[in-house]
Amino acid sequence: MRRSAWLLSAAALGLVGASAGMLSGSLATAQDAPESLLPPGFDDPAPAPTPTPPPQALPTAAPQPAPAGAPPLPTAPGATAPPGGSVDLPPVPVLSGDELGRLPSIEELEDLSPDELDERLGLTPKFDIPPAARRALSNVGVISSAEGGFPGGSLANQPAELVRAILSGTQNGMVSRWGHILMRRALASRMTAPDGMDPVEFAALRAAVLNRMGEFAIARGIAQDVDTGNWNTALTSQALTAYIATSDVVGACPAVRLQGSQRDDPQWTMIRAICNAFAGEGALAASQLNRALGGEIAPEIDILLAQRYAGAAGRGRRGVSIEWDGVDAINPWRFALANAVGEDIPQGLVNDALNGPNGDYYALAAATAPTIGLSNRENYARLAASEGVLSASAMIDLYSQIYASNAIGGEAGSRASALRDAYVGVTPEARISAMQQLWGGEPDYSGAVTTAFAAARIPASEELAPYAGSLISSMLAAGLDRDAATWRGTMADGSLGWALLALALPSGGNAGSDAIETFASNDDSTGQRASAYLVAGLAGLERISPADLAEFSDEFELGLDRQTRWARTIDQAAEVNNPALVALLVGLGMQGDDWSLMTPLHLFHIVSALRKVGLDAEARMIAAEAVARA
Repeated sequence: MRRSAWLLSAAALGLVGASAGMLSGSLATAQDAPESLLPPGFDDPAPAPTPTPPPQALPTAAPQPAPAGAPPLPTAPGATAPPGGSVDLPPVPVLSGDELGRLPSIEELEDLSPDELDERLGLTPKFDIPPAARRALSNVGVISSAEGGFPGGSLANQPAELVRAILSGTQNGMVSRWGHILMRRALASRMTAPDGMDPVEFAALRAAVLNRMGEFAIARGIAQDVDTGNWNTALTSQALTAYIATSDVVGACPAVRLQGSQRDDPQWTMIRAICNAFAGEGALAASQLNRALGGEIAPEIDILLAQRYAGAAGRGRRGVSIEWDGVDAINPWRFALANAVGEDIPQGLVNDALNGPNGDYYALAAATAPTIGLSNRENYARLAASEGVLSASAMIDLYSQIYASNAIGGEAGSRASALRDAYVGVTPEARISAMQQLWGGEPDYSGAVTTAFAAARIPASEELAPYAGSLISSMLAAGLDRDAATWRGTMADGSLGWALLALALPSGGNAGSDAIETFASNDDSTGQRASAYLVAGLAGLERISPADLAEFSDEFELGLDRQTRWARTIDQAAEVNNPALVALLVGLGMQGDDWSLMTPLHLFHIVSALRKVGLDAEARMIAAEAVARA
């Protein structure tokens, strides 16, 4: 179900080359009723007109020449004003044969919407908003630096080739929940495009990465921050992907109606018809979709779902029967429209999609879809929480709704009851027991995320030290490092809880070699991966002595002194103190669907670079997460 891992290679940064070293109105008021602007008496009925002689020149003296230097009297373009007052009008233009051939026939006019007619006549405007309301492209994004985003000029002086290579090379999600959160923050920030890159291309590249991460709502927000008149082909494509993933087909209508027939693929044709329906042109939309059905431009199920969706607009609703017989797979279009109109998809098709190569897409698209029932959405939300799309608070809200609905049972209902017991249990042991019902192994990290705030309510004590590692791991999943710090001193050195605090606390000295040895001796992860991550994380945070680092590097074969093009680039970005560029490189280096694909070398450079550019909290959380999920 998960995406296949993306392995970092020199080709991912092939475009970098030498660039890696170059880091651096008027106010109008309505009347209550129409008022005549003519003088009194002009609105009174007048007697039938009598013929009048043609206008004559005034019977006075002959016209006098204009004073010297006076401007000539204005006349119509191409007209002359001879003495006597008559005017020769310009000739009426005659259309050529080619121009006549481009005019629509009467039959075509009947099938054209007003927007299509404007397009045929060349009257379609480039923008759908007035000039005063158009937005500049200097800073595009959804969160400003005042709201937690990166500074607007973070990438302005970076080579376009470098940023383009990073974003184009980020083809998959991150193994780290905190890496995902950091990457999302960087991509959503209001930023100026890199030097030499078109701002619309920059927006399209960011939206594409967000879509691949399952952050469809934010990808849609990036596209919406650019006026539709400025969209290029790439941004239009990514915007449609985001609109469909969020089941917000109508949201794409401003761009679709503005661009008209610039695209003629089946999906575009169906969306245009849907937009016509929601613009009040129901009959035209029905005609267009009927023609699409008769012309078989797309599979029947796709057009029938479009008809059902379009039928929700206006008064001219019609019944459309959806038959899944003969449908052997679902696609994003079918998934979105079926969920939007409340059409149940056969569970077999859903299971095949979730277990297929694009399984994450469907799970993450459904995780926040309000049209999907709570019990079904809970299953999808667990993946979204594990990957960083949903927060601990969002999961608590979801389970609260499930618990409040007495009709929901099964696994979703049991998990909701367990979460409630994690808060209201009489004793700490009872609350921990309830949390254990939610905690699961990899890759389901959602239980740890969901119980983070409940874990923070457990009082630290030596009696509960056996549970400390899991409790601290849960707290750190939501960034509750201060609450986790209360457990310091209650656990034995070398325990899981000790290792997590050695990495996660804001300050701390060097970890002792004896404690690291103890942790390694109890490490049952594959290939002692947790121990390798612990040493790499401590090295990145500079919390291990050089002698101990050399010793454990040899023991676990870490190879931290090995250099790759990615490692050199992220180190250089850290040296010039560019947090946004480091964040993007973190996302590039953490791609994959399993922590087994994260090497200690990558973890070391990521943690070290984040610490150097002032993203210390993110560095600590990623290092601790690596050990907890190893």
